[in-house]
Amino acid sequence: MSRNPRYDVLFEPVKIGPKLAKNRFFQVPHASGMTNAAPHVRAAFRETKAEGGWAVVCTGACSIHPSSDDSPFPCATIWDDADIRSHAVMTEAVHRHGALAGIELWHGGAAAVNRTSRYTPLSPSGVPWMATHVGFMSSSRPKIMDKSDIKDLITWHRDAAVRAERAGFDILYVYSGMGYLPYQFLLSDYNQRTDEYGGSVRNRVRLTEELIDAVREATGGRCAVALRISMQELRARPSENAPSEAHEVIGYLKDAPDLFDVKMDYSATDCAASRYTPEGSHEPVIDFIKKITSKPVVGVGRFTSPDTMVGQIRRGILDFIGGARPSIADPFLPNKINEGREADIRECIGCNICISSWHDGVWVRCTQNPTAGEEWRRGWHPEKVRKDSEESVLVVGGGPAGLEAALTLARRGFTVSVAEKQRSFGGRLLWETALPGLKAWYRVAEYRLGQLRQMPNVSLFPESDLSAEDVLAFGAGHVVVATGAKWLKVLCGANELPGGTVTGPRVYTPDDLKASVLPEGPVAVFDYDNYYLGTAIAEDLAAKGCAVTYITTAGAASAWTFMTNEQPLIHQALARRGIGYRTLETVTGFDGERLKLAQIFSGEAHEIAVRSLVIVGQRLGGSPLYDALQASDWQAAGIKSIGLAGDAHAPGAIAHAVYHGHKTARELGLAAEAIHIGRDAPFAPRDFLPLQAAQ
Repeated sequence: MSRNPRYDVLFEPVKIGPKLAKNRFFQVPHASGMTNAAPHVRAAFRETKAEGGWAVVCTGACSIHPSSDDSPFPCATIWDDADIRSHAVMTEAVHRHGALAGIELWHGGAAAVNRTSRYTPLSPSGVPWMATHVGFMSSSRPKIMDKSDIKDLITWHRDAAVRAERAGFDILYVYSGMGYLPYQFLLSDYNQRTDEYGGSVRNRVRLTEELIDAVREATGGRCAVALRISMQELRARPSENAPSEAHEVIGYLKDAPDLFDVKMDYSATDCAASRYTPEGSHEPVIDFIKKITSKPVVGVGRFTSPDTMVGQIRRGILDFIGGARPSIADPFLPNKINEGREADIRECIGCNICISSWHDGVWVRCTQNPTAGEEWRRGWHPEKVRKDSEESVLVVGGGPAGLEAALTLARRGFTVSVAEKQRSFGGRLLWETALPGLKAWYRVAEYRLGQLRQMPNVSLFPESDLSAEDVLAFGAGHVVVATGAKWLKVLCGANELPGGTVTGPRVYTPDDLKASVLPEGPVAVFDYDNYYLGTAIAEDLAAKGCAVTYITTAGAASAWTFMTNEQPLIHQALARRGIGYRTLETVTGFDGERLKLAQIFSGEAHEIAVRSLVIVGQRLGGSPLYDALQASDWQAAGIKSIGLAGDAHAPGAIAHAVYHGHKTARELGLAAEAIHIGRDAPFAPRDFLPLQAAQ
């Protein structure tokens, strides 16, 4: 297939200072969780994007000095020769596919409290970064930077730039955004200085200018210099000299970098979840940049539609289409557009599981792309699966795990049959994506069904509720059972151990709501699952006219969604819908009229009047079908293996189900010794000592 001509503009080359990007697809810096401790894992993850057609592929934040230590969160470094070698593995891999490699030089200032290095945090005026989540809190407070500290910071950037060029990077970032040190100089909240670095906007911009100049001079102009800058707060602040402080800042910096990378200030708006935020949401904040500077501009907005991308270019908003989450969900997005295969794009669903991996301190994971982070360790490629079997397999269950298993097995060459008891495929997605804000998540099923329906070795059987006898008689060589999990009417004890089962009237689980039960109001939603579903149900019931009280054992509604940047938006949504919430409480009893509650720590008792209770807490995996098959003489029926996949194997998020479905399919029929799992290791400074010193 050939490219649609209306997308030609996306494949024009664009100059970035002394470098030339082959097209307008730019994988902006984003966290991967893959630090210098896993150089080959990181290189393969980034290389896949270069192979997929991204013209520029960048690192995430890369610390320039031990005084910028973000531990325990995963953070790359460029401090010494060992780090140079570690990054060179990535730049070499990216260059093999004709892409430019970019590095985000980073100093966190007051936002990096240096838990491991124990350096004193630095800030313009001693103002700490006021974290609201315990994972980021610290009793350490920053030092007010003096002139020697500022000189050191410039030197650290200069030295890091030299190392970055030696590592093979083409584009070197100065990072003045997201609450980090140069950004702290830009904002008057942090910068209360009275010297030439504080006061007026002109003075507050000075440090960023000097950092850009230092990075450029350090590499003799051979590397491009990019500025990453947050615009949200600055755009909202009036200026006497321009429409806003953002306009004034860009006006002073318009000729300084070779490229502007523009973004928001806060995670919840910069990487906003699709549940509350549409594609292209940054535009109202960053739309003025190209009216001030002639330098190329890159920005993000969870772009998955090529028409939206073209619109950003044609309307003069951006020069490059920035991608972080979409580049993880589909590293081959550019190539698919270039080849006229837009229907094959594995579109990002905006669930932000990828972002949660950084908060968890682990390698990036993705709901749509189960191969993310496994390119080197397991040898999984997002588009290529070795065709190695002509056997047959029956997949029972057409939810996320079953569809992913079926697709991967079909790509391996299996003749695949998928049996689903419902009329439509999608499993849990069918109901969950009908809840407020979750429609985009159905892309998980849409993509897989779209691929499966094109494959001659795949048969889909809806409305097929199979018994063990049916499966045994089907004649498949292998069976994968992916029938999901069920929710339980189990409470949570004050010590967070499972509580008793509630047997009173009008007690429901999500499975009951899925079966079209509408609880009688007022309704209490008791959530100790702590992810998205409890509050999504509360929103849905409120939209249907129920009076709703949301109750959780945690300290905030949908507490785990702090990990996915959704938590602030969820609380705003509860307020909009008039949903009251009670935190740090557990349910101790319900008689159909009064709900008994206890404070999670003190045990203090309360009661509220409700008519219905919805419990969103514990799920149980397993499968009666699987158990019946295991108890049968399945080998005599010609079946070689029976597997349990996804939520039926162990309940989790949709990402877990998709990953396990993929893993099940990759390993089906293979001997244990044929399954390779690589173990990466870091380059260490001791490896770079002179031989005599090492002896």
